Amino acid sequence: MNRRHCLTTLGALATLGITGCATTRPSIPAGLAAGAQKPFKIEGSPIGRMWVSLPAGYTEASEPWPLLVFLHGSGECGQDLEAVLRHGPPMLASKGKQYPLVLVSPQLGENREWDPDELHALLGRLHARLNVDANRNYCTGLSRGGHGTWNWASRYPNDLAAVAPVCGFGDPQRVAANMKRVPVRAYHGDADAAVPLAKQQACVDALRAAGGDVSFTVYPGVGHASWVPAYEDAGMVPWLLSHKRA
Repeated sequence: MNRRHCLTTLGALATLGITGCATTRPSIPAGLAAGAQKPFKIEGSPIGRMWVSLPAGYTEASEPWPLLVFLHGSGECGQDLEAVLRHGPPMLASKGKQYPLVLVSPQLGENREWDPDELHALLGRLHARLNVDANRNYCTGLSRGGHGTWNWASRYPNDLAAVAPVCGFGDPQRVAANMKRVPVRAYHGDADAAVPLAKQQACVDALRAAGGDVSFTVYPGVGHASWVPAYEDAGMVPWLLSHKRA
């Protein structure tokens, strides 16, 4: 209901001695549940299999919720959706952690990369099905998912209000050109042999040189599994939620 419609309705109700504007609580798609993480599938989407965690208060207000999309790494690709629960926010949600947002954790098929065009299309499908705020979309991912996070944000910077890539990398030139208005909170281990620190450092440096808002946490002596301390960072989610799309 838009503001003009609400005001018109209020005027009509006032003549009857009734005040207030009716609101409709959001419905929950079949198979999902408030306060729980459940498997979900969107037919016809290249990225159709995922976990969706709705906050406990999902149906208690009509206000839309922030949306966090988590992109997993290479080891979680395939058809076993349980594999997506091995690391990061979906793992923590499976152990009972409650996030003050809608958490969506899609799964890639074997030997595939996170495609920015597919992620952009997925975002639209999620907004059509879930009560989420178009100005508070966030993304985080590890390894291949960290690479996907940088690529999505640099291809479609208007999709995301802020991102938190972990042991990832992107194209520094495209990052500098397109991501100046997308805040970044990045993480890496300085002993990472799979994705060398220098690859993500190049993106961070390029964004800083372009005047972007970026912080970079480097863990001394930590290898590729920098996602362990990164997702234990109690400041990550509040930092993401502090941003809205410009």
